[in-house]
Amino acid sequence: MKSIKTWRLLKRNSFSDGVKFGVKMKQLQFMAIMCTVMLFVVYRTTYYQYKQTEMEAKFSPFDISKGSRFSSGRLKSLPRGIVQARSDLELRPLWSTSSSRKKFGVYSNRNLLAIPAGIKQKDNVDAIVRKFLPENFTVILFHYDGDVNAWRGLDWSNKAIHIAAQNQTKWWFAKRFLHPDVVSNYDYIFLWDEDLGVENFDPRRYLEIVKSEGFEISQPALDPNSTEIHHKFTIRARTKKFHRRVYDLRGSVKCTNISEGPPCTGFVEGMAPVFSRSAWYCAWHLIQNDLVHGWGMDMKLGYCAQGDRTKNVGIIDSEYVVHQGIQTLGGQPPTRKSTKREELAKRHGPAPVDLRAEIRRQSTMELQIFKKRWNEAIEQDKSWVDPFPRKQRRKKERRQDH
Repeated sequence: MKSIKTWRLLKRNSFSDGVKFGVKMKQLQFMAIMCTVMLFVVYRTTYYQYKQTEMEAKFSPFDISKGSRFSSGRLKSLPRGIVQARSDLELRPLWSTSSSRKKFGVYSNRNLLAIPAGIKQKDNVDAIVRKFLPENFTVILFHYDGDVNAWRGLDWSNKAIHIAAQNQTKWWFAKRFLHPDVVSNYDYIFLWDEDLGVENFDPRRYLEIVKSEGFEISQPALDPNSTEIHHKFTIRARTKKFHRRVYDLRGSVKCTNISEGPPCTGFVEGMAPVFSRSAWYCAWHLIQNDLVHGWGMDMKLGYCAQGDRTKNVGIIDSEYVVHQGIQTLGGQPPTRKSTKREELAKRHGPAPVDLRAEIRRQSTMELQIFKKRWNEAIEQDKSWVDPFPRKQRRKKERRQDH
């Protein structure tokens, strides 16, 4: 009897131990699964942060938002309160007076005028600047001929910022010196050519219309008597204060009431664009660093209109300019008079290069490169959705034709 009881006790104990062992095994399996899941989550999170930092370094090397810098570790050695995330183009005195100390940190100039300027257009640039300075504009001149000293005689010259680089374009200067974080204190950026007549233009009235209509990108209308006009959309409408579209059934591109894109609506040309702060942030990133002539950009600037380009892009008719169409870029800087020996060498040497023809050839080539990059970018970015799909426009046009 005793052996039977012992056997039953052993059997009961072994069963209890087996149950406990099974429970422990299940617990261990569950813990192993949980550990695996946690490790996977940690790995994915770390990998995402790494890729995010890598993308920031690649595509936003000048990004200075506080969060991204601190999160990526580039500014962790500094206390947050000391970080200045923005800059500007305001000139600062070497020492401060009692009156200037009161204005410390106060920005009186809320808008920026940037012009590529050659000495041959000194009088015209002078007329433009004198229109803008009374309205508290900051002025920056991009001297593409390298000549800065010849401007010193103008009474406003010391109030302007001068940047010189031989034979560089407006877009080259803008990409390098008008980074969005540097100009973020300005409400509007005027990126104008030097050959604009401003007799019928007032910056204050212009901005009043721009603000009231919510234009993110705009330009003054062109006087019909302008020497160089490329698109009817930018020609002044005499009876209007502004316009957002044009109607024209002539030519290869027909502009009707259903047209949704350039050059019928949502479009400005490159000679006198005006950007809001938000629009410039986008446009600066659209400028290609190596494509200095900017051809093709005008057709894509509507993507930077911060919404519907048919509403947020406009031409101001009541404040218009004359585009003189003067071709000066590519000219040689002033030089000394040639000697007789040098003149003789020129006569028997190779034929001189047609600089304007070479510039146009380069511009055309850059246009094709820009178009190719745009199309390739669309193909590569699978997550990008075109806010202005062409298919919808084509369907509407077909319905109208039928």
